[in-house]
Amino acid sequence: MAVLLLVLLLCAGSSIAQDLLSPSVNIIAEPQNLQCMDERIQKLEETLTKVLSDNEALKTLVQDSKNKIESLQQNYGKKVAFSAGLLASGNSGPFSYDKTLEYKKVFSNVGNAYDSNTGIFTAPVKGVYYFRFYGHCQSGTTMAITLMKNGQTQCSVHSARPASNSNASNGVVLTLEIGDKINTVLWKDAWVYDDPASYTSFSGFLIFPL
Repeated sequence: MAVLLLVLLLCAGSSIAQDLLSPSVNIIAEPQNLQCMDERIQKLEETLTKVLSDNEALKTLVQDSKNKIESLQQNYGKKVAFSAGLLASGNSGPFSYDKTLEYKKVFSNVGNAYDSNTGIFTAPVKGVYYFRFYGHCQSGTTMAITLMKNGQTQCSVHSARPASNSNASNGVVLTLEIGDKINTVLWKDAWVYDDPASYTSFSGFLIFPL
């Protein structure tokens, strides 16, 4: 369409040029005709500018759509899920600071987004994720764990000096950008218990990409 309009404009411009060069036109005697031709040339220039601008806008729109489609195709091809147990020998804590829990017993780590050396999950895909964590404490101890997103509190579990062993769990759905970090933190002066039975664990998975 843009090429066709350009050809038409060039043809129209050629017609104007022929009118100007025609011996039958007396420019001095016919100033109104000259003014009319100037207006026609100006309108042609304006139309040509608009056609070229629309053509560039169309190219940009097509490229943006192509990039979005490619991004969606790449994201939908990715699968992300992990689950790990703390596997500490008895109680972990208390510490004099908030301690990131490092879940060493990895049950699954599809997409390799969870790092058992740091206890941190790093989102490889922009999307909506689900996370769940469990904490276990023995009688007479206080257990408190918080799920963090980029260092900001999201949700927590807490059990204060139960008469017998106690369990608590929590979960949340989060929208993450690529590179966002999720981890759990044991509160200062708190305890958490685990053993090979994996009472204390941390899991998450990608629900769908965005």
